[in-house]
Amino acid sequence: MRVAGKTYRTIWPSAENPAVVRIIDQRFLPHRFQIEDLRTVTEVCAAIKEMHVRGAGLIGATAGFGMYLATLEVNEDDFTTFINQAAADLTATRPTAKNLVWAVERQLAAIAMENSLEGKRKRAFAVAGEIANEDAEYCRLIGEHGKEIIAAVSRKKGGAPVNILTHCNAGWLAFVDYGSATAPIYAARDAGIPVHVWVDETRPWLQGAKLTAWELKEEGVPHTLVADNTGGHLMQHGLVDMVIVGTDRTTRCGDVANKIGTYLKALAAHDNGIPFYVALPSSTFDWNICDGLAGIPIEERSGKEVTHIEGLGENNEINAVAIAPPETNTANYAFDVTPARLITRLISERGIMAANEQGILALYPEKKG
Repeated sequence: MRVAGKTYRTIWPSAENPAVVRIIDQRFLPHRFQIEDLRTVTEVCAAIKEMHVRGAGLIGATAGFGMYLATLEVNEDDFTTFINQAAADLTATRPTAKNLVWAVERQLAAIAMENSLEGKRKRAFAVAGEIANEDAEYCRLIGEHGKEIIAAVSRKKGGAPVNILTHCNAGWLAFVDYGSATAPIYAARDAGIPVHVWVDETRPWLQGAKLTAWELKEEGVPHTLVADNTGGHLMQHGLVDMVIVGTDRTTRCGDVANKIGTYLKALAAHDNGIPFYVALPSSTFDWNICDGLAGIPIEERSGKEVTHIEGLGENNEINAVAIAPPETNTANYAFDVTPARLITRLISERGIMAANEQGILALYPEKKG
């Protein structure tokens, strides 16, 4: 996608040095566009854990490249022990996103197929590229399928702008390119369908305010930033035509785990008869879980993310400011689970499906049994 008119992905191997993987360091957005070089699996783990990168698809792609970097750090004698530890360290960084484990397991299987150290390194590099390219292509296809939903609403409105509410950032910054929830929006825009996006700020990390609003600005998509608790009011007054969100883990029965606050938006949409869509690449499915409330692990993060807020100060530096009394007890759940019964449809690279086991398996029949 575009930044100041230039095309970027969120992660890519350095053209000058294939032992270096480059990322957009999202901690500094929207105030600074900063690229970070990663050289070791330890640096990759830190980048994932400390939110230099975030979003289900991008976390998976970053873990894929992290496994490749791990193969460069070890000699043949210690290879198996080191790689298994690297896999465990990467998997432990963020517990909720399914793409992370999926990418690590895919790399482990691919590496095991090669006998020589050089072969393992080449295979790991190739698979990391495959994971990234698939993520981008799957998101592009999500856009093509989701565009038809937006087009249908546009026709009903006589061509008036379609108002779409989203939560957190499920844009290209959360994936390798295109995004999941934003892909239909970009595809509709490119097809000449007028759209307007209501952007939730998304406390406590403010990914909506910092990332989605910045991304839509760079793409020239009309949007309005609102406080997290505004969505229900907008729906009650007929100002939202549909909700599209992403997901970090989706069960085989259609429950989804997404950024904290998603469940409340789904309840408000249900109460107001507004369609609620979830966009996801298939790497986000957890085929071993049906009940999301019982089975999806919910990440808990530092309470400082709730008691403090970061922004650009008058000194042009990014500073943290306390917004709660000292020593306030906190609970910082990063995700919640939206039950399938509140979801109108799921949108994946294979098409649009009902949010239930029958609907999902109709598009993914190889997962039956």
